[in-house]
Amino acid sequence: MKTASKVYTGIIMLFLFAPIIILLVFSFNEAKSLSVYSGFSLNWYKELFKDAETLNAVRNTLILAVSAALVSTVMGTAAAVGINKLRNKYLRMTMDTVTNIPMINPDIITGISLMLMFVFVGRLFGAATSLSFWTMLIAHITFCLPYVILQVLPKLQQMDKSLPEAAMDLGCTPLRAFFKVEVPEIMPGIVTGMIMAFTLSLDDFVISYFTSGNGFETLPIRIYNMTKKTVTPKMYALATIIFFVILALLILNNLVDDEAVAKSAKTKAAAKKEHSRFRKMAVGIIGGVLAVCFVLVLVFSGRGTMELNVYNWGEYISDGSDDTLDTVKAFEEWYEETYGQKVKVNYSTYASNEDMYAKLSSGAVSFDLVIPSDYMIARMLNEDMLLPLDFDNIPNYKYISEDFRGLYYDPEDTYTVPYTYGVIGIMYNANVVDEADATGWELLWNDKYAGDILQFNNSRDAFATAQYKLDLDINSTDHANWDRALEELKAQRPLVKSYVMDEIYNMMESGEAAIAAYYAGDYFTMLDAQAEDVDLRFYYPDHTNYFVDAMCIPSCCQNKELAEIFINYMLSPEPAIANAEYIYYSSPNSAVYEDEGYMEDLGEEAIAILYPEMESFRELYNKYAYRNLDNETLSYINTLWETLKIS
Repeated sequence: MKTASKVYTGIIMLFLFAPIIILLVFSFNEAKSLSVYSGFSLNWYKELFKDAETLNAVRNTLILAVSAALVSTVMGTAAAVGINKLRNKYLRMTMDTVTNIPMINPDIITGISLMLMFVFVGRLFGAATSLSFWTMLIAHITFCLPYVILQVLPKLQQMDKSLPEAAMDLGCTPLRAFFKVEVPEIMPGIVTGMIMAFTLSLDDFVISYFTSGNGFETLPIRIYNMTKKTVTPKMYALATIIFFVILALLILNNLVDDEAVAKSAKTKAAAKKEHSRFRKMAVGIIGGVLAVCFVLVLVFSGRGTMELNVYNWGEYISDGSDDTLDTVKAFEEWYEETYGQKVKVNYSTYASNEDMYAKLSSGAVSFDLVIPSDYMIARMLNEDMLLPLDFDNIPNYKYISEDFRGLYYDPEDTYTVPYTYGVIGIMYNANVVDEADATGWELLWNDKYAGDILQFNNSRDAFATAQYKLDLDINSTDHANWDRALEELKAQRPLVKSYVMDEIYNMMESGEAAIAAYYAGDYFTMLDAQAEDVDLRFYYPDHTNYFVDAMCIPSCCQNKELAEIFINYMLSPEPAIANAEYIYYSSPNSAVYEDEGYMEDLGEEAIAILYPEMESFRELYNKYAYRNLDNETLSYINTLWETLKIS
């Protein structure tokens, strides 16, 4: 029986810790793979400490967790004292229930409700943006408070109630009696509550996601953004460091406890005194660290550095990885050298035009620069969501080809500057898909590959695949057109493995899926990272979408001139070429496509895919580009899309 118990315990321990062991081992892997160990290397630890964005996210996470722990501990202790003094049984039961609600309530409900409250209050007071570091801090304090209360309250109930009364009889004021008598008695509960608040805040993702503003990205949110494509081994290294730091703290805590017990084994009174001394020392150290961090956040959160809030597609700018130009950092350095003033670019990403529109239209946050697609630009213009540009601040606009000026979404070239353009095509794994089947849009409906097909997770692109297959007008306002497309998507639904946007990268690169329609530029990004047993290929169906993504300034912008300077910088040759090389999208910038080095590095296959029929681009674009639809049609499409996803 003892042997079976040990075996069972061993299996449970293996089940719990096997993922961590794998992560630890592969953090020292020379290659990126999580399946093939190529040899011992510290390369990913070196890369981690070069990654300023990740280190900044770690700093933000610690600042938020420390601040939330401090405030919630103070407030929670005060609340516990107040609840403990209640004499009405029913009122006390009510307070206990209210305290438990945030703990029982799902995080997603708490996050959404807090976001709505912050937006409502922000609009009530006319704030340009409703979400910031402070709203996230308030949210974290909100969900940490109940845990502090529930740790402190039992200690108050266990305490001899005559102790503070005796202290006051001996001349103490109520406040002095509280700090001299009650606090030492309930200190274990306060410390435990503080530690729980710290760890809960450190670990939180859901509530942070809904209440975060510009320029304050925590580590859980950064890792989530990375999972849309791929989590680099730098994160394995970071997780390993965190694991060993926590392990060291646990070992140190046990050693301190053992030492205290050993030194004070003579009498129970001595043991209690020794434990109390160590407890006070630990509280002093923890409290001191938390207080210093809280002061730092107060001091440095309001520094006078100019800020620029940029909102862009994921992986849509050269970011310094793989020895590429870090465009954001380069702009910050260039701006300081040119204008003699520091600037901080808060760079956030979205997965689809619809996600970007929803966040902007909610008024929860403000951005200074966004890079949507043509049809979404037209919609935003119709709703007065964009500001006209001052082209005196954008002299590099001269590099934009005439073929990309005066397009339908901005006929007077007043609001936008083209960033990239492209075409939607179909990619497939040639090791799974018969090349004879790769002819047109029907491949996405081929039941031979059921469970291996990916579909767009946005209504416009998904419906377009069905409309192209059925040879329907993608810009029709006829509801019957969209009904036919819906039926086609319903017929496809049993074959679809998943509806995706940025998640497509991991799934196609690893061979988890074999067929997907996506943007041509991203095919080359996946090609560079495909697994050994994956052979990705690409083709354009006869009818497909041509699109242009352009830089523009939303009406909620707080620093228009700085945004225009950033646009101008993005058009200059060095960053423009670096971005084109990194994201593999076609560029309307002559400084890019006329650069011999850039075109030579692309190679013939990439040029054929990325720059197809340049001479007839305007004709093809006018024929196949998405147009902005009227509100009634958009509402109808959204209803159909919800129907499809529910089914």
